[in-house]
Amino acid sequence: MPLPDFKTMYSELIARPSVSALDPSLNQSNRAVIELLAHWCEQLGFSTEITELHSAPGKFNLLARKCPPGMAEQSGGLMLAGHTDTVPFDNSRWNFDPFQLSEKDNRFYGLGSIDMKGFFAFVLKALEELQEAQQSAPVMILATADEEITMAGAQEIARHSNLKPARCIIGEPTDMVPVYTHKGHMSSAIRITGRSGHSSDPDRGLNAIEVMQQVIANLLQLKEDLKNKYSLSDFVIPYPTLNLGHIHGGDNANRICGCCELHIDLRPLPGLSITELQALLMQAVAPINERYPDSVSVIDLHDPIPAFHGTRDCALVKLAEKISGQQAVAVNYCTEAPFLQQLGCETIVMGPGSIAQAHQPDEYLAMEKIEPSQQILTELIRQQCFS
Repeated sequence: MPLPDFKTMYSELIARPSVSALDPSLNQSNRAVIELLAHWCEQLGFSTEITELHSAPGKFNLLARKCPPGMAEQSGGLMLAGHTDTVPFDNSRWNFDPFQLSEKDNRFYGLGSIDMKGFFAFVLKALEELQEAQQSAPVMILATADEEITMAGAQEIARHSNLKPARCIIGEPTDMVPVYTHKGHMSSAIRITGRSGHSSDPDRGLNAIEVMQQVIANLLQLKEDLKNKYSLSDFVIPYPTLNLGHIHGGDNANRICGCCELHIDLRPLPGLSITELQALLMQAVAPINERYPDSVSVIDLHDPIPAFHGTRDCALVKLAEKISGQQAVAVNYCTEAPFLQQLGCETIVMGPGSIAQAHQPDEYLAMEKIEPSQQILTELIRQQCFS
C-alpha cells in the first residue's frame, strides 16, 4: 500500500498533539505520533521498535530499520533522526489552529511544521521514491521523545546496545544548511532562603530579594568573565552566554521576603565542559553563601546538555556541503546531536524550515522551500545508502 501524499502526511503529523512541558498540566504523550510513524515505516518495509522511556513513562521512542536485500548486519549506514514533541503554545497568539495544517500565503502553518514533526514527511517521501532494489547500506529512522524539555529520548537511545550507524542527520530546521557544531545548554534555579518577618523591623529577618541582588551582581561579573575568557570564532556569538531569564520572590509589600528564586540560562561552547561551567557558577555564589550561611542553593532545572563538537572536514559534512551548495556553520542553539554522536557516528544537523520560525506563534514552512529541500535530502540519502 502506498504512503499518503506529502501534504496528507504533514497534516496527519500536525493533527496529533505531542506537547512536552515541565508543567504536568501541559505535558502530553507522543504515542499517537510514534504509532503513526511506525505504521508508515512498516509500509515501506522497515522493522520497527517502539520503546517507552524509563525516565518518562508515557513517552516513546521509535527506531525503524531497513537493510539491503540479503544483508543481515544492521550496523553502518545512515540514521535520519528527529524529535516528535513540540513546545507548548499560546492559543491567543495563533491565527490558525495549531493542530490543523493550514495553507495560506504559500505557507503550511501548524505546530511542529518545522520544529520538527514535518521532517518525517520529507524523509518518508524520499525513501518511497528511492528504489528498494538499489539499497546498498542500512537506513534507520529515529523518532524521539521529550527533546524540548529534557532530551530524555535521545539520552536513552545513546545507551542502545545494538545501534551503530556510520552517519546521522538530525533534521532540525536549518534551511538545509549543514550544522557541524553547536553550543550546549544549562538551565539553573538559584534559590535564596531568607527569614521572613514584619517589614517594620528589618533586622529580625533576612530579605531574600536583597541577598539575590548581591547574587545577581556576581552573576553579571561571571557573564563578563565568560565573554572575555572563552571564545570560538566558528560562532556568530563566539563566547558562552549567561541569561537572567525569570525571577520571583516575596508575597506582600509589608513582609520581609523570605524566599526569592532566579532562573538562568547558560550556553557553553564546545571545549567548555558542563563540570567546569558548574564550578564557575558555584564560585560566583560562594561568597554570598559564606556571608549568609546556607542561604543560596543552585538547582539544575534539567540535566545539562553538552555542546556538540563536530568538524568541517568530516566526510558527511563535505557531502552535505556539496549537495546543498551551502557551507557548514556553527549555531548557538542546541539539539540532540551530542547524545546521538555518542553512538560513534559522524553527525550533522540539517533539515527543512527556518529556525527563526521555531517556538513562534503561527509556525510555518514556506512552500517554495519544499521541493528544493526534498531534492537535497533525497540526494543525501541516495548517495549514502543507494547505488
